[in-house]
Amino acid sequence: MSTPPRRPIRELPDELISQIAAGEVVERPASVVRELLDNALDAGATQITLRLLAGGVRLISVEDDGAGILPEEMPVALKRHATSKIASLPELESVGTMGFRGEALAAINSIAEVALLSRAGGQDRAYLLDGRTGELKPVARAQGTTVEVKELFYSVPARRKFLKTDATELAHCIDAVRRHALARPDVGFAIWHEGKLIEQWRAHPGDAGRAQRLADVLGEDFLADSVAIDHRAGSVHVSGRAGLPDVARSRADQQFAYVNGRFVRDKVITHAARAAYEDVLHGQRQPVYVLHVAIDPARVDVNVHPTKIEVRFRDSREVHQAVRHAIENALAAPRAALAGTLSSDAAGPDTGVAWPAGNFRSFRPPALDGQAQAAIHFEASAARAVHEAQVLWSARAADAAPAPAAAPGHDAHVADWPLGRAIAQLHGVYILAENHAGLVLVDMHAAHERIVYERLKGQLDGAQIARQPLLIPATFAATPAEVATAESAAEVLARLGLEITPFSPKTLAVRAVPTTLAAGDAVELARSVLAELAQHEAATVVERAQHELLATMACHGAVRANRRLTHEEMNALLRQMEATERSDQCNHGRPTWRQLSMKELDALFLRGR
Repeated sequence: MSTPPRRPIRELPDELISQIAAGEVVERPASVVRELLDNALDAGATQITLRLLAGGVRLISVEDDGAGILPEEMPVALKRHATSKIASLPELESVGTMGFRGEALAAINSIAEVALLSRAGGQDRAYLLDGRTGELKPVARAQGTTVEVKELFYSVPARRKFLKTDATELAHCIDAVRRHALARPDVGFAIWHEGKLIEQWRAHPGDAGRAQRLADVLGEDFLADSVAIDHRAGSVHVSGRAGLPDVARSRADQQFAYVNGRFVRDKVITHAARAAYEDVLHGQRQPVYVLHVAIDPARVDVNVHPTKIEVRFRDSREVHQAVRHAIENALAAPRAALAGTLSSDAAGPDTGVAWPAGNFRSFRPPALDGQAQAAIHFEASAARAVHEAQVLWSARAADAAPAPAAAPGHDAHVADWPLGRAIAQLHGVYILAENHAGLVLVDMHAAHERIVYERLKGQLDGAQIARQPLLIPATFAATPAEVATAESAAEVLARLGLEITPFSPKTLAVRAVPTTLAAGDAVELARSVLAELAQHEAATVVERAQHELLATMACHGAVRANRRLTHEEMNALLRQMEATERSDQCNHGRPTWRQLSMKELDALFLRGR
């Protein structure tokens, strides 16, 4: 094999450097749109208009009404690493703007024809800069900036061949604007393609603006089928909306996460959100959410990737816990407790009963006529399951909540209960109840399974995870990453009931496991926990395994299908559903009840037509 000829080491020309940088910053027209929108928002724009030709390949024009650029600064704006956003290392470590690297315009100018038109505040005229020739001439324009990008990738035709159809590229450009629009309801956005207005979102300032922008961008159904999030944990504030499990999708195409107003794809936030939905989603369905994470800029590094879509947190575990608890708390309140008020078509007498809109943990429906209801008979099986959990986790016994009052059989005060009054049982599987909105159908086994499951979880949550030492430690060949994680996360592992220590430079030994999981594969459990800790700095493997065991216990402790229940028992189950967190889904994510409004029932029989 011949030795290749020696080539001298030289500095790359600036144009080639910019084109290399463009390969990281600009993947497609949507990448250009994202960078130009960042600049417009940083300039204080209140209205941004995007004009496209051929999906952005022939033309991308972004117009804003921001602060503008002084004529002497316009040529500098197209140079590499030129920016007004930061000027020192401390400013880089606490970036508060969307852009800051000073690479985008120079990179775009190296692979396309760029024209910069701007008028700064206080100037009597605007100026147009040709990115190719550097010619600067006065023109007419109101205050603000317009950046025109023509013939994208004209100087690198090989990259242009990788672009998709105009329709596909247009869709990606619209997505880029949509992500910015969700974060900035105070700014108006308009998208024109081939001279036609295809999307427009008007500015909505004020606290109500965010909800209105969500409805404008994602549809009114998203607001109706989601719950508000507002959670503070230390220095982290999580807000936004979480979609109900019923509207989960087959693809993760409606998951929007923002850190200090910047759209990100972050594995910590994604993992935390998925963990929060874990026992309320069916199968591999993907949740829908819009999350806004506010954190001290000094505690998050946005200088991870040129596209600025990835971030790194100083304390990932803090963010993970905050996001997870924010979503869990938002989803905990049972919609069953508001069933009678969920339908706008509901017709019935006004009883004056005000149902709480927030925390349902202490909520108990009112009794009618002072009549006490007999305790539901199948609570005995639930109590046995709770007792088993207390033994397993050495938890302190908690007194069971007293059975709520039931309907006296033929009383007409249906509206006093969100899930109504039981009227019949269908094939030993479903409970039929009537409330003031119409008919309620309840899967009695799924509903009672969730009730028992939440009681078991309540016993576990307040208990220290007991661990059982292994008589013979389970050893396994470990990678350097697994060894490093086991050593650095020893305290976290101990809280999870695990003891994993080095046995040799390339071997780890599992010396203790959670008592409840002692019969499982200790090595597989250890590997799973270490992998999750290494990737997310937080592990839910142990909790997930314990909850799977609880779910099995709850399934066996719940009332079985084909069991005939009395009206008192059915009503007691409905009252418990109204007071139990996450009672709208069973442990496997299937719905436990459905409402049929009077309008829907009338439509079945063509009434009123």
